[in-house]
Amino acid sequence: MSEGSNVPNEQPASSEATASVEGSSTSGRTGDDVRESDSNETPAFKVYKPTSGSSSILPTDLPDSYFEPTAFDLKLAQSQLSSRTQALTNAPLQLRTTREAAEKAKKERWPNTKIRVRFTDRTQLEKVFPSTDKIKSIYAFVRSSLREDVKPIKFILYQPPHRDLKVSDLKVKNLSLAELELAPSSVLLVRFEDESLNGSDVPAPLASNVLALAESLPAPPSQEDDSSSASPSATNKGGKTLGSGSATGGKKMPQWLKIGSEYLLFV
Repeated sequence: MSEGSNVPNEQPASSEATASVEGSSTSGRTGDDVRESDSNETPAFKVYKPTSGSSSILPTDLPDSYFEPTAFDLKLAQSQLSSRTQALTNAPLQLRTTREAAEKAKKERWPNTKIRVRFTDRTQLEKVFPSTDKIKSIYAFVRSSLREDVKPIKFILYQPPHRDLKVSDLKVKNLSLAELELAPSSVLLVRFEDESLNGSDVPAPLASNVLALAESLPAPPSQEDDSSSASPSATNKGGKTLGSGSATGGKKMPQWLKIGSEYLLFV
């Protein structure tokens, strides 16, 4: 996949006022531009076919006891919650230089941000943007991928349950993707102003040339693959895999937490 420098319909700085209206019909390249680009070079984005509801379920039937947290699981969850609470409590006390250093480190660590835009039928668009891009770049990309009859219709990109990323919101439009905490990867949902386009049984209103590029969503790595591909460097002096819990006093990662981390990002 090419980097965010190939984002379709990048607007010049002078047109920012026009792009500030979410779903503005003037943003985005024309369908002819997209078709010409597709015919001359590898698409700078990916399209994934709708997935069935059962795809997010684990491949094997597990007993109810599998999902019951152990005392260690609860202790770990409480520790993580306490750490996040403490970080939020101490955040206002950070010096300006400390905050700037943290932001710089984040930008250097995640220079690009992978965004998946999911429609109500679970069709997904995926593209990589520079983490310094603004949310209007994603709006422009989505609009350029829509059918011609749908492009004039306004839409909002959001994260559930109630985080609307409107380009008309000054707290959103002036922040980079990294500052919006979308880096290194995030899934955004689409809500159209026309409710007839928001049904789960309504096909994604994408241009035909975009739909022609659709492929199946890659299957997440299985638990067996993860364990078999463990690196020798991940073992301690006693030859035990770190985090396996087989060594005395070792801490074992909760099974439900491990699987959750593998499936949560792009389910």
